[in-house]
Amino acid sequence: MAKDKLKGLILSGGKGSRLRPFTYSGAKQLVPIANKPVLFYAIEDLVACGIRDIGIVVGDTREQVMAAAGDGSRWGACITYVPQEEPLGIAHAVKIAADFLAGLPFVLYLGDNLVLGGISSFVERFRSEPSNCQLLLRRVPNPQAFGVAEMVDGRVARVVEKPSRPASDLAVIGVYMFDHNVFPAVDSLRPSARGELEIADTIQCLIDARLAVEAQVLESYWMDTGKMDDILEANSAVLDTLPAANEGSIDSASRVEGKVILGAGAQVENSLLRGPLIIGREARVLDSEVGPHTSIDRRCLVRGSRIADSVVMENTVIEAVSPRIEGSLIGRFVELQGDGTGWSEGRLCLTLGDHSSLKGCA
Repeated sequence: MAKDKLKGLILSGGKGSRLRPFTYSGAKQLVPIANKPVLFYAIEDLVACGIRDIGIVVGDTREQVMAAAGDGSRWGACITYVPQEEPLGIAHAVKIAADFLAGLPFVLYLGDNLVLGGISSFVERFRSEPSNCQLLLRRVPNPQAFGVAEMVDGRVARVVEKPSRPASDLAVIGVYMFDHNVFPAVDSLRPSARGELEIADTIQCLIDARLAVEAQVLESYWMDTGKMDDILEANSAVLDTLPAANEGSIDSASRVEGKVILGAGAQVENSLLRGPLIIGREARVLDSEVGPHTSIDRRCLVRGSRIADSVVMENTVIEAVSPRIEGSLIGRFVELQGDGTGWSEGRLCLTLGDHSSLKGCA
């Protein structure tokens, strides 16, 4: 079947247990990287490949995801939502999306994965070569945590999910390309020991059927943003790539070092900004030191405090905190109030979910 009619399928369900407390109240795919939900990077990557018919598989947080991404028109795309009542595996998501995919070739993108530089060259190869499946691989130091590809003569010979003794360091990352042969493969699967339909088993079915399963090794930056440290690392990596911009106001008593992005209506007074750093629209930074590698989202207030190497989500207030906040992930509508005694030599590393309140930080 011609591959010029590729569809896109993004997975945005799952419980996000590795990112609690955030995922008690929000979708892990909506956690912002450089003030943009990680899900949006996946949508943008697909659109950059000319893929505009996109399905998003959603679970318990479907209302939040649907409110955030909408109908896709902001990207020139058309988004169809596919509800998944239980997170029963990646292959299960493909199975329930069969009606949307309509037998067409497609790109499957896990919505919490981030690939800097996009995936256009990989998708173009899939379009132009007569393969039935194409995988993206990445050399990783801990392959036992991933599905691992075993290669023979440049072809994928086997895929093993989280092997105790990996045969290679080539992890199968969260971007896959399939043609129509994937549908009978997922239909033939039985649940694994953990009760899921595994994408590794699906790929192995294609290999066993002597279909063409190809792979390319990704050399650019990739991250599965499933844990707090991963989000902070990805945030730093993206900030490093962004150019400086200023749509807000910085008074004469403030100082800027390095690349800073200031959103529309943002205000900075009597503060030190160390880039790379992004401050969202209508946020205020007063009498503070912010950065480097920090994202402050829209309508936040940072007053009389210091924060670095952190992600702060929208509508949060950080005020008069004495210790320096570092390596922290702070949710939406959080109130973080210090004791007002002035800056100290201490350090704070915080993980605070949406609508948290913490007072008297000293």
